[in-house]
Amino acid sequence: MSQAVLQLPNGLLKVDDVAIARIVGYAASECYGVVGMVSRNAVLDNINGLLGRENLGRGVEVHAEKDTLSVDVYIIVSFGVRIIEVARNVIDHVHYAMEKTSGLPVDRVNVVVQGVRRPTE
Repeated sequence: MSQAVLQLPNGLLKVDDVAIARIVGYAASECYGVVGMVSRNAVLDNINGLLGRENLGRGVEVHAEKDTLSVDVYIIVSFGVRIIEVARNVIDHVHYAMEKTSGLPVDRVNVVVQGVRRPTE
């Protein structure tokens, strides 16, 4: 398990990958056009459906390097929306949420669309 580290004037801020994944998962799931999050390891986790609020972190993969932080977000989008617009919205919202919540800069947000569903499915 890795951590993102931010040098502060009086010490270090270390944020665990699990906490980062939850922040990212909450932010992405709130975006228009996102039906839900799906597990990045759906086969390994034996999860076929959408993740509930308590498991949103499973739909996020965190890559914390020395000075960089990037995340992969696995989502299902709503049928009839422009996927590119949903992805842009997720990217912007995740960047904003991470800066606001943790102060950690995210260098890259990769959106992986795992499927398309009607919102009522």
